[in-house]
Amino acid sequence: MQGRTKLSVSDIISKKGKEKLSVLTAYDYSTAKICDSAGIDILLVGDSAAMVVLGYSSTVPVGMQEMMIFCGAVARGTKRAIVVGDMPFGSYQVDPSVAVENAIQMIKSGCDAVKLEGNSEIVDTITAIIDAGIPVMGHIGFRPQTSSLWEGHKLQGRTKEGANKLIEDAIILEKAGVFSIVLEMVTSEVVDAITKSVSIPTIGIGSGPNSDGQVLVLHDMLGIYQDIRPKFVKRYAELNKGIFDAVSTYNHEVKIGMFPGESNTFHMDAKELDKWKNERRV
Repeated sequence: MQGRTKLSVSDIISKKGKEKLSVLTAYDYSTAKICDSAGIDILLVGDSAAMVVLGYSSTVPVGMQEMMIFCGAVARGTKRAIVVGDMPFGSYQVDPSVAVENAIQMIKSGCDAVKLEGNSEIVDTITAIIDAGIPVMGHIGFRPQTSSLWEGHKLQGRTKEGANKLIEDAIILEKAGVFSIVLEMVTSEVVDAITKSVSIPTIGIGSGPNSDGQVLVLHDMLGIYQDIRPKFVKRYAELNKGIFDAVSTYNHEVKIGMFPGESNTFHMDAKELDKWKNERRV
């Protein structure tokens, strides 16, 4: 187990080039507590909750109300890791002042920072949030909230033009003040170039080994979520089967009267039971 001292944004930045950053999504108190105890550096309360928790087909439908509930639960289960709240679609695109208000709500719920998807078009919004005293994590490459609307789930940085644009985006975000950048579904060569071009940590997902850290969706890496199986995810467990087997066994034992057994049952004090029985006979 890692040390339990609460990490700061400065601690995260200082790890660049020295220690790889481990990042996982989390959406509830119990799993956040497990991930935090295991030494994960950053817990991202991802808008992926829309899919793996709420059952939507994309991240777009989830709103601030749901995200606030998830953020509060994760924050209450976390002592060491940085908690980053994923700002949902529609919570920061309309106006910087609205974005600041929503970011403040995430911080009040227990988050230490917020994450926004986008590049040069959201610089003013990033600046406004940072000016309000709130650390911001950037997110470029494939952007689940909007990329799929334009081009589907496509790998980013496949061409010279695409590579140069991503590097430019990363530098723009660093100048805007973000403390780290998520690179999603970006070619490993471009990730390497970006990581060397900025002084803040890069965190990859589906982007190879050349970033300063890695992030996965918890339900993917544990094998719980089965609706899609991204190629870039390594399954560290297959809990879907384990949970299914356990629930099936429970169902069977209830049906045949095997559960609850004596070890799961409470009884009255013997003397009180005798008195009660005698009274009932009168």
